[in-house]
Amino acid sequence: MTSPPATAAVPTVGHGSFLTLHYRLAGPAGDVINTFEGKPATLSVGSGELSPALEERLMGLAEGARAVFELPPGAAFGERNPEMQQWVARKLLAEMGDPQDRYHVGEVVEFATPDGMGTYAGAVVQVREDGALRLDFNHPLAGQPVTFEVQIIGVL
Repeated sequence: MTSPPATAAVPTVGHGSFLTLHYRLAGPAGDVINTFEGKPATLSVGSGELSPALEERLMGLAEGARAVFELPPGAAFGERNPEMQQWVARKLLAEMGDPQDRYHVGEVVEFATPDGMGTYAGAVVQVREDGALRLDFNHPLAGQPVTFEVQIIGVL
């Protein structure tokens, strides 16, 4: 007598999992990120590529799963921090980029990290006559309710 063939367990998301997935992050004003229309994303759970609150929602999801999570204001990216709005002098902006650049409210300005290994960005919230910018370095969805939709394509 032979046993039936063993069925492979469907992998599930855990800490350290490497994922291929589609995901969408949206706030009250609409999508901020949406990979469903294009190439899927890849990330490693626990590496800081997603906020801890979003990673927590992924835990235990099986390969092939699709889910939508509604997170209350501040749960996904924390509350807005007024100290994350700072003035940046025109002189510094000219040193870091094209001195002829003109900036507008709502535009996102990207800066290199001090070690030169990455970047961070701030949204322009005010432009002074002398060209200085007041930048908001909060995450665009900080303090807002967030819809997190995910489709797990692969789990390693």
